[in-house]
Amino acid sequence: MNATDRTPADLLRSALAADPARPLVTFYDDATGERVELSVATFANWVAKTANLLQDGLSAEPGDRVALLLPAHWQTAVWLLACSSVGVVADVGGSPAAADIVVSGPDTLDAARACTGERVALALRPLGGRFPQPPQGFADYAVEVPGQGDRFLPYAPVDPEEPALIVAGREFSGAEVVERARAEAPALGLTGPGSRLLSGLPYDTWEGLDAGLYAPLATGGSVVLCRHLDRLGEESLAQRVESERVTATAR
Repeated sequence: MNATDRTPADLLRSALAADPARPLVTFYDDATGERVELSVATFANWVAKTANLLQDGLSAEPGDRVALLLPAHWQTAVWLLACSSVGVVADVGGSPAAADIVVSGPDTLDAARACTGERVALALRPLGGRFPQPPQGFADYAVEVPGQGDRFLPYAPVDPEEPALIVAGREFSGAEVVERARAEAPALGLTGPGSRLLSGLPYDTWEGLDAGLYAPLATGGSVVLCRHLDRLGEESLAQRVESERVTATAR
């Protein structure tokens, strides 16, 4: 990867330039049987559309706080990189009342209503499907995002030293996310391009975010992100490790 990358969004741009066709995020939900595989190019397209929604549709500006009330999911990974692209702070599991914008899954809508700013809801249905009935007081992400532009340019440069991520009460700058992801990658078994990490960790800790997104992105690897992995037996898990050509696991 490019040694000059200072933010997670920089890492994604370098990955796109290096090999847009390679898998980046493969997502399983073992409660529903869903499997989604996103190449670098497809993932980056979702990130660009979501960043445009943030910047233009929701009027987000650098330094704004976005509370992400979302589980470990491929769309959560998209939002994390979109926040980095715009320069807003992704507050994972943060207080909606203290946020400028809240992004909520279907199970946290009541809590999300404490946000007095813009509210976005994700149905988290297979193939990025929309809600059958949009939740009152929320924009449906699956309705809003398809019409957004496929390219994103921030109105203001993103400062790598400014706060970019809050998780489990700890704040990180964009530069700290990149530096820590690179430094911790070897311990996760990520040895460079071609490494493929299966993670069953939730996204509510740094360790979960690192294994489930940042470290694979920082090393030119990829992640097999598994939600509800506890519902999968050991034999089925071994089959997945083999079929997905997994080289390391975090669970």
